[in-house]
Amino acid sequence: MITLTNVCKRYYTGSVPKVVLDDVSVTFPMGRSVGILGLNGAGKSTLIRIIGDAEPADSGSIRRQGNISWPLGYSGGFQNNLTARDNARFVARIYGEPPERIERFTEEFAELGSYFDLPLRTYSAGMRGRFAFSVSLACNFDFYLVDEALETGDARYKEKFRLAFEERRADSSVILVSHNEQTIRRNCDMAAILNEGKLTMYDDLKEAFEYYQYLQTRAVR
Repeated sequence: MITLTNVCKRYYTGSVPKVVLDDVSVTFPMGRSVGILGLNGAGKSTLIRIIGDAEPADSGSIRRQGNISWPLGYSGGFQNNLTARDNARFVARIYGEPPERIERFTEEFAELGSYFDLPLRTYSAGMRGRFAFSVSLACNFDFYLVDEALETGDARYKEKFRLAFEERRADSSVILVSHNEQTIRRNCDMAAILNEGKLTMYDDLKEAFEYYQYLQTRAVR
């Protein structure tokens, strides 16, 4: 379970504040998967980073129970001068996972061949994404955080990743940011809309999408 209590977050563009979270109090329950919707610039990625403890809130409290992933596919936290093998073992030690198992799964799933023993700085963007997704799936998390991108690579690898991610969802919860309605319908059973600093939870996906479509229509007027 992840509980936000009176959480506030704002940025400043010059002297003008941009409110991202305005006294937000919500609970993301275990056993449920939540799709987060919001217009561009609403602060969805910031919310994911705050939930994952990668960025602090200005005020309020966040209570986390269980193991929580970093955003799937995110490669910014890896060491570019280390090999994929060394990065995989480093991640395993941080999250208390068996290094040999994480290394073996990541090497097999990423399908990087001899590049697995080369520094990440030599990788293309696609190879980095493949490694990041693979090592994310190698760990056993209670909550998987997903910011926009859920698939990478060619059609065969996308299908391989989709099947593996579905297996993880069977025993874990997901908090997923996406603009793609089908992605959320396929992976989530409830939704939340972030709008003007407020986060509203919906048990009914249809109701959430109807309101989100209304916000989109209003924004283009």
